[in-house]
Amino acid sequence: MEKLQKPDWIRIKLNKGENYQDIKDMMRGKALHTVCEEARCPNLFECWANRTATFMILGSICTRACRFCAVNTGLPTEYDLEEPERVADTAAQMGLRHCVITSVARDDLADGGASIFAASIRAVRKRLPLCSVEVLIPDFMGNEAALQTVMDAKPDILNHNIETVERMSDRVRAKAKYPRSLELLKRAKEMAPEIPTKSSIMLGVGEEWEEILQAMDDLRAVGCTILTLGQYLQPSDKHLQVLRYYHPDEFAKLKEEGLARGFHHVESGPMVRSSYHAHEQVQSARSSAPQSVAASE
Repeated sequence: MEKLQKPDWIRIKLNKGENYQDIKDMMRGKALHTVCEEARCPNLFECWANRTATFMILGSICTRACRFCAVNTGLPTEYDLEEPERVADTAAQMGLRHCVITSVARDDLADGGASIFAASIRAVRKRLPLCSVEVLIPDFMGNEAALQTVMDAKPDILNHNIETVERMSDRVRAKAKYPRSLELLKRAKEMAPEIPTKSSIMLGVGEEWEEILQAMDDLRAVGCTILTLGQYLQPSDKHLQVLRYYHPDEFAKLKEEGLARGFHHVESGPMVRSSYHAHEQVQSARSSAPQSVAASE
């Protein structure tokens, strides 16, 4: 299949200023990984220039091989009990007010790495009492005890991505199951109703408009109140091809649809990713009032 040409509205901002280099040096100095680099996020330069980054714990090798993701796949070797303290030290050095922590999938571990997530939340809270903490977790293969471990650490936002619509899920994701992801979000709300839950959908892998709306309905049915929508971009020739580029006006319409369904915050735009502008979502996540319907770009 011939590749689609990227439209004019897909623009990656290159900004390798002082802040960018500072963040890079910090991560290297603390032997930490970021999803910004490992997943080849198009917003890396913009976010690092603004001194924001998403920590990726539990190493840089994932046990899954999702067809959309650029993170390396294989048998992980890292399991570092001191990693949470290094994350907290770096968050303090960056002066973060909102810290986002994610991980590779670690299906080789009994708890999927949940204990390191919990330790990281507590370590950041200890060092930065006023910093909110968001975690973007894998599905832990449906392990309810692992999820409870994370929820007991009381993150400010619990994020788990469904990634795509139900029909496309098995083709796009490896091992992860659409119903299991919804069940995780449902259980998270049952365990801690006061903690907002969040999810993300990437567009352009073959989904239909009505399927996107159904995915929104599915997320609202399990109590999810924060949604991000962004354009899928093919990271390499071995990954899924982009089948459609959505226009910014379509993202604006989807934001309206999401807010009309009761999401408290919808971040929607071609370059939006799960953690994009996450620091701006905290207050709206805690509010029951829907936000402005202007599309994010």
